[in-house]
Amino acid sequence: MTSAARPAAAAVRPALALVGVLLVAANLRAAITAVGPVLPGVQHELGLSAAAASVLVSLPLVAFAAISPLAPPLARRMGVEPALAAALGVLAIGVVLRSVPGAVWLWLGTALLGAAIAVLNVVLPALVKRDFPERIGQLTGAYSCVQGAFAAIAAGVAVPVAGAGGTGWRLALGIWAGLAVIALAVVLPQLRGRAARMPQTAAGAEGQNLGRSPWRSALGWQVTAFMGLQSVGFYVLVTWLPSIERAGGVPAAEAGVHQFLFNALGIAGSLSAAGLVPRRGGLRLTATVAPGVYVVAVIGLLLAPSAGALWACLAGLAGGTMIVVALSLFGLRTAHHAQAAALSGMAQSIGYLFAAAGPVAIGAIHDTSGRWAPALLILAAVGLALVGVGFLVSRPRVIG
Repeated sequence: MTSAARPAAAAVRPALALVGVLLVAANLRAAITAVGPVLPGVQHELGLSAAAASVLVSLPLVAFAAISPLAPPLARRMGVEPALAAALGVLAIGVVLRSVPGAVWLWLGTALLGAAIAVLNVVLPALVKRDFPERIGQLTGAYSCVQGAFAAIAAGVAVPVAGAGGTGWRLALGIWAGLAVIALAVVLPQLRGRAARMPQTAAGAEGQNLGRSPWRSALGWQVTAFMGLQSVGFYVLVTWLPSIERAGGVPAAEAGVHQFLFNALGIAGSLSAAGLVPRRGGLRLTATVAPGVYVVAVIGLLLAPSAGALWACLAGLAGGTMIVVALSLFGLRTAHHAQAAALSGMAQSIGYLFAAAGPVAIGAIHDTSGRWAPALLILAAVGLALVGVGFLVSRPRVIG
């Protein structure tokens, strides 16, 4: 390579890494959110009961919880980029298998794609910590927005694609394998010409100690608590917001619009957090005020359900902000990217256990009481707890 070409190549590498981050983020939810709109067709063709359909929808979250602790050692053994590339390949295979005729392939493909996305979820924050250590908040906010945008697109086009293609739900679910292949095509060139292996320490020495384990750190558990509690708050409203509003007298069509507003304002919340987190005092502001806004939204749903559009917007804005804070903490509260991967694996494993259990528990509370008021009061308590945890995690310190 000529001396003139070297600066150009050096400039291209960060740009390629940034594109890779955003393309990986685009794959984090699209294959999952495409299922809900076509689920009735899946049930009809395969004869799935409502209970089986619920398990199918929650299976990726269970995979997130089970696989997340295994992702950091996998990345240390393989390297960051190889782990991402392998996960993208498994994701593409899982998406294709899910669309193959036969119920067994539906379940196997769903499990595989859930496992693959779990690895991507954990390793991506470590990549941001390593390659963009001074821009963690901005990059986390950007990839959260891309993740949310593609999740919304996948849900929005599922029914039209299923109807227009003449092949039903299989095409609507299977097309997202192409997105994984595109991301893989961008990640693969980054395996060449660099040391892709994740170092065992910040200095990169193999076989040395990773530093203090987040599992033995109070700060690690505080970050995990923030991740878990905000996951509960988000996924409960994703699951039950229309039902809560309809019980409060909101028409079904209007409740559907409010669900859209909830998701759309989540993207706006992610964008605002991307700008605020890196600023002086921005992390403290977002980590404590956003949960407070969530509490206001939940109490609003309880006391004035007719203003559901306002509460949905506030809850979405708070949720989008809190997920960026949670993901940013993996890099901001660790000494190096190997430790960031370990904290990411810990927090996402427990966080997605909460996410899977939260809607079920809230639904059971509603069924027992026959009202949504007790469930909403519990959600308000979750938000208040998040204010306290947000104050703790926003203190300027890292895991030793």
